[in-house]
Amino acid sequence: MQAREIATFLDDNYNTFKNNQLFGRYITLQHIQPLIDNLPSEFQIAKAGESFQHRKINSITIGAGSKKILLWSQMHGNESTGTKAIFDLFNFLLNDTSGLATTILKNCTITVIPMLNPDGSEVYTRVDSQGIDLNRDAVDQKAPESKLLNKTLREINPHFCFNLHDQRTIFSVGNENLPTTLSFLAPSEDEDRTLTEGRKITMSVIVKMNEVLQHLIPNQIGRYTDEFYPTATGDNFQKAGYNTILVEAGHFPNDYDREITRKYNFIALVSGIYGIATSEKLTNYKPYFQIPNNEKNYLDIIYKNVFIESEKITIEVGILFKEELINGNITFTPFIEKTGDLSGYNANTIIKHNNRFVPTRKHLDVFIEK
Repeated sequence: MQAREIATFLDDNYNTFKNNQLFGRYITLQHIQPLIDNLPSEFQIAKAGESFQHRKINSITIGAGSKKILLWSQMHGNESTGTKAIFDLFNFLLNDTSGLATTILKNCTITVIPMLNPDGSEVYTRVDSQGIDLNRDAVDQKAPESKLLNKTLREINPHFCFNLHDQRTIFSVGNENLPTTLSFLAPSEDEDRTLTEGRKITMSVIVKMNEVLQHLIPNQIGRYTDEFYPTATGDNFQKAGYNTILVEAGHFPNDYDREITRKYNFIALVSGIYGIATSEKLTNYKPYFQIPNNEKNYLDIIYKNVFIESEKITIEVGILFKEELINGNITFTPFIEKTGDLSGYNANTIIKHNNRFVPTRKHLDVFIEK
């Protein structure tokens, strides 16, 4: 199948594959364990280990091909879009009738850790229960979750890894007035960001993903910064010879539950894995550099034409949301991020007041809607 055909088929049939038992941002082990326990015999399910607080960490394998792929999600507990997309992927691999899944399972063996940080997922934090950022623990491996991931990597010896994350709503695609719905990265292996053969191969997979997604969400795919992080997981895996694709799920307008982004995350995974399954060599890396960089010029709300009486000036007020777990629900708490001339910014919501007055700057908190 060509990129347009893949895009059309997956978009048209997504609801057939979507796992409707998962919804929203707050996804914990309690949500996914029943789904794992009920997976059919095509899946090999194993206990890969335990978190620091002794929650189970699952490993799930499917396929019989020579190309080995390792995926993991929620190494940051508050980044769950990839986890939902993984369970959509499982349904696709079981129920697809187009031939895409058959080709993938014939040529690939896929191992998935759907939730690497169940402790952090439980309390909706980036870090684990020891306060360790697992994505900065690849060298020291202080956390048991980091040791588990590294052990799994060595045992499987995959040709490709997919490292699934979420990013904030602050990102836009280049100078487009659109949020970044997905961004990708072929991690660097050194501070010079050397274009190694491994990075070229990784970039070529990302190119295939981008080719499909541009038919569905044009100008909403970004390229994540390739600054080298010496202790980061992706950078170290790439450096060790495991071609690692970083996927960052971002924002789609008015999709704060990330259910629309979830669909495109799923489509990206299928596209990338199918590209791996059907390619003798992956050498088409140059279009990777045509993907625009992520830019930090997106906000959740912009209030325009706000007149400050004490200063006799008109400004704009930019709001971002902070995600907080309150009584088992994710609450989006607004705070003022920027004020002044925000002409270089866009937002999910733009409110054009007709010269609304506030006495002084300290009264701007009127724009933080409770």
